[in-house]
Amino acid sequence: MTPAELLLKDAAAMAQAVRSGAVSAVALVQASLERVAATDARVNAFTDVVRERALRRARQVDASLASEHGVRTRELPLLGVPFAVKNLFDIAGLPTLAGSKIEREREPARGDATLVRRLESAGAVLVGALNMDEYAYGFTTENSHVGATHNPHDLERIAGGSSGGSGAAVAAGQVPLALGSDTNGSIRVPASLNGVFGLKPTFGRLPRTGSYPFVSSLDHLGPFARTARDLALAYDAMQGPERLAPRDPGCAQRPVEPLLTSLSRGVQGLRIGVLGGWFRERALPEALAAVDAVAVALGAVRTVELPMVEAGRAAAFLITNAEGAALHLHDLRTRAQDFEPLSRDRFLAGALLPAAWVARAQRVRRLYAQQAARVFERFDILLAAATPCAATPIGAEWIELNGQRLPLRANMGVLTQPISCIGLPVCAVPVWGAHASLPIGVQVIGAPWREDLVLRVAAALESAGVVQAPVARLG
Repeated sequence: MTPAELLLKDAAAMAQAVRSGAVSAVALVQASLERVAATDARVNAFTDVVRERALRRARQVDASLASEHGVRTRELPLLGVPFAVKNLFDIAGLPTLAGSKIEREREPARGDATLVRRLESAGAVLVGALNMDEYAYGFTTENSHVGATHNPHDLERIAGGSSGGSGAAVAAGQVPLALGSDTNGSIRVPASLNGVFGLKPTFGRLPRTGSYPFVSSLDHLGPFARTARDLALAYDAMQGPERLAPRDPGCAQRPVEPLLTSLSRGVQGLRIGVLGGWFRERALPEALAAVDAVAVALGAVRTVELPMVEAGRAAAFLITNAEGAALHLHDLRTRAQDFEPLSRDRFLAGALLPAAWVARAQRVRRLYAQQAARVFERFDILLAAATPCAATPIGAEWIELNGQRLPLRANMGVLTQPISCIGLPVCAVPVWGAHASLPIGVQVIGAPWREDLVLRVAAALESAGVVQAPVARLG
């Protein structure tokens, strides 16, 4: 198998090929760089490619394999695997863009983000930074500064957002792994629309040190991949509290809890429910069909309501507006013209919110989380669509949901925002209908800290052939 052919497989297969000597890390990384060069003019997933750094790191991997430390190096789970990160992660020597024009003018990062360092410590090789909505405030990655990211399965359609470049790069076969962030759905929406797996861990599970914040009390970081096993490999490599200064104050001080070995345990005995009400009413038939297919495969026949979901989403809107705006007040005052118009206007609205409203939103959020915890006394896993529809055309402005004509950009996250508001772990799994030309994702939702269960379900669905993440045919 050539390096280019191997690049279209999963990360586990790539690492094993490097481990066995069937391919060198340099050859694999070179194949990734060549695929980016050949396809990204159409996809526009990357904003920066760190070619020299990537090849230097790959040579180090190969040299270590050939040295007296080779036995230890072979144990690395992501040996030689190329990966890329949303451009809000610090990469030494590059300005951390967060999708903006303004940040391009800032000083370059002095070091890598914690999760970048952890993946490279597991043997992976960083190849570049990925496109996103400005300051992570959006669900479409139609970035006016660098252009829209295109969905690899249909280049006329959106890749979702705000981690659209991350989802598209994995779907396009440019890299097998990518990192993104999720505040209101920004991992799960692109995973759904690009037909890949995406993991939003429990709030506080992974350290955010070295990433550009959007809403500190809601921000999560997590991986994209083409298999559940690859998600688990990346997730296990990134776990654990930050021990170096500066630290992420929102990171839980929980020990590493590896879950790779639990993937094969299946779903027997798990209590699985299908979310109704809000989650059915705001999903189009194609999304409901995806949820129903997953529910049938899992034998899930019980429908459950999540109390206070509408109030929870409203609280998330207010918190997002207010906290997000607070980070950008100086630039809003001095260079508002350099923001994207949509994100600028939303930040300005957030800056004007009364403090009493934000305080009340946090109280509603706590009550909503308590109500959700009671649901998880009866269920281990909940299912819901990840997006209300499949990928829409680039430039589309409206969507009709529940009899209402609504702005598309705000409502592509209508089903994800109520879940991230209370920090629950979720794996978005890609479903392809019998005659569908585009994928749509289903959220597999667990109780706090039960990433093991959501990935067990994802792996079981993948083994049964219900979900899959094929590489897009880009030619």
